[in-house]
Amino acid sequence: MFKVVIPARFASTRLPGKPLLPVAGKPMIQWVHERATQSGAEEIWIATDDQRIADACGAFGAAVMLTSASHASGTDRIAEVAIRNRWGEREIVVNVQGDEPLIPQLLIRQVAELVVTNPLAGVATLATPIRSLAEFLDTNVVKVARAADNRALYFSRAPIPWIRDGAPSGLPSQSRFAGALRHLGLYAYRVDALTRLAALPPSDLEIAEKLEQLRALENGIGIAVGVTQQMPGPGVDTPADLERAASLLSGERSAG
Repeated sequence: MFKVVIPARFASTRLPGKPLLPVAGKPMIQWVHERATQSGAEEIWIATDDQRIADACGAFGAAVMLTSASHASGTDRIAEVAIRNRWGEREIVVNVQGDEPLIPQLLIRQVAELVVTNPLAGVATLATPIRSLAEFLDTNVVKVARAADNRALYFSRAPIPWIRDGAPSGLPSQSRFAGALRHLGLYAYRVDALTRLAALPPSDLEIAEKLEQLRALENGIGIAVGVTQQMPGPGVDTPADLERAASLLSGERSAG
């Protein structure tokens, strides 16, 4: 069994109030909550520091916790929920982002099961195969390299693993990316690893790459990485993303 926490904040540079923006007739956060409900989670909480979000979520029956406004990340917000609810150290919590209205419920279950099947990992996450050279070289795409037992070795915005033989004349000449993985921002944690991670200061590699998961690796917290069993739907970061999500969700509703 596992729990889901959906961190949601009102502030967004490109889409202010993003969790509450209407998508195919519902606030975006409601779509995310419905996906989490379909995943089989035993508890689902929305964690926010904004009363407007709390009120909207309460209106559709979600469990909501108003968390501290001082949290630097969603991980910190989720840790507060776990601590205040007195969840056991070995319980599993999945972090489902509030701007993923199309997230497949299968992936929520998959990432939770990864923690169960990898007892030495306090954290689990998912990745998808990189499908083009442009994606591999894009520094906005986070890549992950993993060991034979699926433990994360490193996450980077740089293209990894770098296939030296594919780039005889340096970066512009790279022609190979087979086996490279794109990291998805979906995580499951054991509560003891979650609270430990939230209590640690930012690490050097985390600061350099602007990737919070490197804090876990630098402090010896293992991360299991699985390849998705289903392709994820697109997240929402821009007005164009919002329109695309609305179209896709309207199509799902019509088909259903």
